[in-house]
Amino acid sequence: MTLNKKWLLSLLFVAFVSLLAACGNDEEGASDNKEQEKQEETEQAESGEQPEAPKPDLEGVPEVVASVNGTEIKKEEFETTYKGQFQQAAMQSQMTGQELDQDQLKKQVAESLVGQELLMQEADNREFTASEKEVNQTLEELAKQQQVGSADEFLAALEEQGMSEKEVKSQVKTQVKIDKLIAEEAGDVKPSEEEIKEAYDKMKEQQEKMDTEQEVPSYEEAKPTIEQQLTRQKEGQATQKLVDSLREEAEVTVNL
Repeated sequence: MTLNKKWLLSLLFVAFVSLLAACGNDEEGASDNKEQEKQEETEQAESGEQPEAPKPDLEGVPEVVASVNGTEIKKEEFETTYKGQFQQAAMQSQMTGQELDQDQLKKQVAESLVGQELLMQEADNREFTASEKEVNQTLEELAKQQQVGSADEFLAALEEQGMSEKEVKSQVKTQVKIDKLIAEEAGDVKPSEEEIKEAYDKMKEQQEKMDTEQEVPSYEEAKPTIEQQLTRQKEGQATQKLVDSLREEAEVTVNL
């Protein structure tokens, strides 16, 4: 795959947005959405319909999209992030048949960038650090996740696209510090056996109501995935709570 600055920024940003989104989703809703998407994909494939893909509308985006405690979020950063989020939203729109509201998406991206900046500033205020070992470990995980090979191959691929090793490591270093901040705020997020079982029962009930041919996995098979989802929900709730608290005390201006 092609690796570039836009891709890396989008990857790290998507991880942040997904974390916030997790706090608003439960197992039942996730299962429902997945089944609905599969059904709609099948219907579109059978009918041969292919909705026309929308294009990102970036007309009128100001040079400074937002300001957070004096730090500006520039148009370039917003556009890079928006295009990455737009691709995902457009795919979702095509699957559901619902028109994509780009004005709403722009506001969501701007708000998420504000939240990300607030977390970056708070991580620095609390003097979190990211060691070379932690940065390299995160690079290895990213490389593995994207099936790029080793961290060195990952860095080399990005360098070919004009992004220096220093720049990449700086982005990853920031993410490591934010991860530490969130971990401190969230505390023990390991779900109990009772919570996992309750989520599994909801998922099972939902799938049975859908009356699909898909076989419901056993509790033991589903447990690792459910545990991961519940953990992300708790982290997401802690993250959103922190962002809301920081924003109350911050000087924030959004120009969209």
